[in-house]
Amino acid sequence: MILTILIAFISLIGLMVIHELGHFVLAKKFGTEVEEFGVGYPPRIFGKKIGETIYSLNLIPFGAFVKVKGEMGGIEDYHSFSSKPMWQRFSIVLGGVVSFWVVSFIILSVVAGVWGLPTEVKDTDKSVASPKVYIAAISSDSPAKEADLRLGDIVLGFSKIKEVQEFIDLNRGKELIFTVKRGSEVVEKKMIPRVLPPEGQGPLGVGLARSGLKIYPWYQAPLQGAVATGSLTANIFSGWQLGLKSLLGITELPEGLKMELMGPLGIFDLLRQHFEMGVNYFLFLIAVISIALALANILPIPALDGGKLVFLSIEAIRGKPINHKLEQRISSTFFALLIILMIFVTIKFDIPRVF
Repeated sequence: MILTILIAFISLIGLMVIHELGHFVLAKKFGTEVEEFGVGYPPRIFGKKIGETIYSLNLIPFGAFVKVKGEMGGIEDYHSFSSKPMWQRFSIVLGGVVSFWVVSFIILSVVAGVWGLPTEVKDTDKSVASPKVYIAAISSDSPAKEADLRLGDIVLGFSKIKEVQEFIDLNRGKELIFTVKRGSEVVEKKMIPRVLPPEGQGPLGVGLARSGLKIYPWYQAPLQGAVATGSLTANIFSGWQLGLKSLLGITELPEGLKMELMGPLGIFDLLRQHFEMGVNYFLFLIAVISIALALANILPIPALDGGKLVFLSIEAIRGKPINHKLEQRISSTFFALLIILMIFVTIKFDIPRVF
């Protein structure tokens, strides 16, 4: 248990360090002075200056940071961020975001070649390992809906869709028990398949799909890693759009799908659960988190990389930068709001879920 917790913790910190390394590498490449590269946040525990940069280990272990000379303006010399051409400044800021996608690509390429990537297949496909049948759709006013089956639930005890369908048909009008896996949790759901279901629905009112792990040759694994990275990026973005529309009342979530907010504690616990499921599941989740962090960081919110890109865009349009003190105040305010939001989500959603 302790080892699992430690690995999950180090993995999250590692993502943050790699993100800042993206900024660091491009800043150095363009001759911008990096005053400090820190793991964790101050107060400082240890620091060593090598060349122009202090490499530090800090007390608050929830991230990493790079302090680039002149990033917030006010310093005008050849080695400052503010003196560099606009395209170089954009590149330095984007370096951190892109690093998340690079990490995801590398992880998914390794998973594709060693353990296999989750792939949806038909019953007749025998080329995948560990085939599973899962819930892909749920109808309103159905036995499945009443039993609280959810999208993504894995039906245990079956490896083919046909087997599940035959089991349901044999038990029409009788109570049956589905044992499903939901994340790392295994639950039993009782329901009675309908003898005469409505047109277009089955006895339980569920749509089933089958997936397994498909292993690729080493020369195909990088391509599949790139494809999986792109697909996950599109899926996460679409999920965020759906969640936002649901919050605004524009649309409703599909039957069986629940929107749940998750803070640092929830993500940490999810990593712990996936590590216990297997190294491949753990690495796959790291890749998903990395992509989600890339998309979050590019949002046009001050205190995030996307916010910095907005300030740079305004400077490019105006021909002069925003007052650096004003930019700093805006970024500090939004950083504080983000911290408050994280604390709220942790208390409201993570703690009840985890404990």
